[in-house]
Amino acid sequence: MDSFFQTKDPIISSGHLHSPGHPRCPPVICTAPAIPGVLRSSAQPRPSPVSSGHLHSPSHPQCPPVTCTAPAIPDVLRSSAQPQPSPVSSLSGIPNSEFRQGGLLELPPVLQASDEKCDVLNRGFSGYNTRWARIILPRLIRKGNSLDSPVAVTIFFGANDSALKGENPKQHVPLEEYVANLKSMVQYLKSVDVPENRVILITPPPLCEPAWEHECIAQGCKLNRLNSVVGEYAHACLQVAKDCGTDVLDLWTLMQQDNQDFSSYLSDGLHLSPKGNDFLFSQLWPLVEKKVASLPLLLPYWRDVEEARPELSLLGDGDH
Repeated sequence: MDSFFQTKDPIISSGHLHSPGHPRCPPVICTAPAIPGVLRSSAQPRPSPVSSGHLHSPSHPQCPPVTCTAPAIPDVLRSSAQPQPSPVSSLSGIPNSEFRQGGLLELPPVLQASDEKCDVLNRGFSGYNTRWARIILPRLIRKGNSLDSPVAVTIFFGANDSALKGENPKQHVPLEEYVANLKSMVQYLKSVDVPENRVILITPPPLCEPAWEHECIAQGCKLNRLNSVVGEYAHACLQVAKDCGTDVLDLWTLMQQDNQDFSSYLSDGLHLSPKGNDFLFSQLWPLVEKKVASLPLLLPYWRDVEEARPELSLLGDGDH
C-alpha cells in the first residue's frame, strides 16, 4: 500500500470565489487539479489543491473566509487559525473504493474527528512506490506555498515496494532503496519546515496470500507478493522511524497480533476493507490527535455563538 493518496477528479477545477455580501473583497482563486495536473511539468507553478478549506484574502484581513469544497488528491490537515501549523497530510499507494494506500491515505474518520480544528488534504496515487513518491513529493508539499505548514504528515508505503521483482518488476523497489527513499522524504519534509515530530510513518499491512493469489490468477498472473517479504519492509520502516525520530504505526504487526485472522481487514488480500480502515483509524488517530489537540477550533462551538449578533462570534468584529 503506497501513496500520497489518489482521489477522484475535483469538483472545482479553477474558479474565482467572492465573499458573499462583501463585494469589496477581492476574489479568491481556488484551483484543485485532477491527478494529471499534479503530475504535469513543475515549470508552470500552480496553487496547491484544496480539499475543503477556508480561504482568506491575504491583503484584506477584514474579509471573512470563503469556503471552497473540492475533493483533494493527498492528505493534509490544515488549521485556518492564524499563523499556526495546519494541514495533516497523508501519503499512500494502493487504492480501493474505501481507501487509498501507497502514500497518503484517505481517512474519512479522521476528517470527521478533526474537521472542527483543521482540514485534511489527501495525496495518494494508486500503485505508487517510494521511488515515485520521493520524486513527486516536492510538487505536493512546498515551502512557502499557499498552505500553512502541515501539523502532521503520514507516509504509508511498502505494499507496492515489496512486490516480488521476478513477478512485478515495475512496482518492486529493493529494500535498501525503500529505506533510502523513506529517509529522503522525511529529510525533504524537514527542509520545508515539517520537522520529524510531525511525521508519522505507517508500515504496510500484512498480505493475505490465499486471497491475493486468487486475485492474481483471475488477472492471469502468478502470486506477486509474499507476506514474509512485506514483513521485511515493515521492519525496515520501523527502523527508519527510529533513525529519523518520527512516530510510526506498525500496522503489519498489529493486524497479526496474537495470531488473529487478519483476512477480514483486507478486501482482496492486499487492499484494506471497511473493517481494515476502521482498525487503521483506531490505531492512527491517537498519534494524530496528539498533534492537533492544541489547535483552536476553526469556528466557535455553536453554543458560544452570539445569538443577537452572530457576526461578532463568527467574524471577530461587528463591522460586517
